[in-house]
Amino acid sequence: MRKFKFLLASFMALFLAFGMTGCSDDDEPENPDDPTIIQDYHFDLWVALDRHGGMGRDVQTLVRSINSLDADQPEITFKGVGTEVNSILSLETILKGAYYYQVPVSGDRFAKYTITDNRVEVVKERRFQTNTYATRKYTHAWTDESTLVIMAANGSTDKIIWTKLNADDMSIISEGTLDISLPQGATAFTTSGILTYRKSDNKLFYFYYAKSGAGMKAVRMGNMRTAVINPSTMAVESDTECFLDCEMVGTAYGELLQTTTFVDDSNNLYIACVSDDADGTEHSHLLKIPAGQTSFDQSYDGFTADGKLISVMYVGGNKVIGYARDDKYGTGIDSFSHYYTVIDVISKTSTPIQYGGQRLAYSSGRFSSRMAYVNHKAYIGVDAEGQKPQIYIYDVQTGQTSVGATMASGYYFEQIRVIEDVK
Repeated sequence: MRKFKFLLASFMALFLAFGMTGCSDDDEPENPDDPTIIQDYHFDLWVALDRHGGMGRDVQTLVRSINSLDADQPEITFKGVGTEVNSILSLETILKGAYYYQVPVSGDRFAKYTITDNRVEVVKERRFQTNTYATRKYTHAWTDESTLVIMAANGSTDKIIWTKLNADDMSIISEGTLDISLPQGATAFTTSGILTYRKSDNKLFYFYYAKSGAGMKAVRMGNMRTAVINPSTMAVESDTECFLDCEMVGTAYGELLQTTTFVDDSNNLYIACVSDDADGTEHSHLLKIPAGQTSFDQSYDGFTADGKLISVMYVGGNKVIGYARDDKYGTGIDSFSHYYTVIDVISKTSTPIQYGGQRLAYSSGRFSSRMAYVNHKAYIGVDAEGQKPQIYIYDVQTGQTSVGATMASGYYFEQIRVIEDVK
């Protein structure tokens, strides 16, 4: 009996040892109660043919839904399995959960879509009421899970209009004109501006600037401005000029192509902006409005590297993945001058992402939502010179990078989107 008990105890010890080994931190399943964890999702890959899109370029855009972007799968192609969306959807779009929202190519309505079995399906549509918007040219913010605010300059660009939507049925809750005026000497507002919401103090922040003239020859009048708005009444509580001579990144497309604002774990609000150096080259800044405040911290600039930020994606823990342009390698949309970097908003350092001890190759493509973040992993697309389009997977918790899926030649990354499965 004593021998049996000894053997049983030994067996249990071995069982526990192997059990503990099998449930190491690396293999521990994600906590389903963690609000940052998405249980059921897939990816939508948006690609262009011939060259990158953006800036209203006339390129053919394809979308394919795929369950995984890991490396253990065949090379990704779109032949027979992708859908061409140019006739219905614009590349510039809003995504929340399982649905896309946008002013579609028809330019006469708000609409809600899914892409199911690689087909675009209309969920709900709502024609414009009083305020009208152009495809691609507006900004937006969510004030709760179902309330979507759309904002843009009006047709004559001398006023800023807004529309509040119920995203469940796409009904128009209310609409109006923002109570701000053109500064002296200005003739127009910038097309879209950037609208974002900070939940901690229940305020909308609208970043904009005014200009004189039209088109590419228009001249900015004054610095970027911030209008702080009560989301319930849409009343403007304050309207101030930035201390820095700069303008927002991506202002024409209002975060429909790339993300330029975020709120960190401490409720500080950040925006990427750009200014011209003395020699005329562009240089970006990452400015901060501290928690509970409505104006910028004039002592803070979180982007200390050279070049221009194109997109920023907050991944928690005071870390941001940025997509930036190194001007010495070219400033064109298709220039191989763009790179991915991890920005620490506390230390204000920028560390280019590496794989195998080498920084990732420079990528082409200026307008980018080719960064996606889900369950502590960032998926980033690189269009490197002379190579097939490659996805890399950056583990935010470990700081390690692995190779993901590879796309066939002839496609150009436009967007990587994380889509929650429709329940």
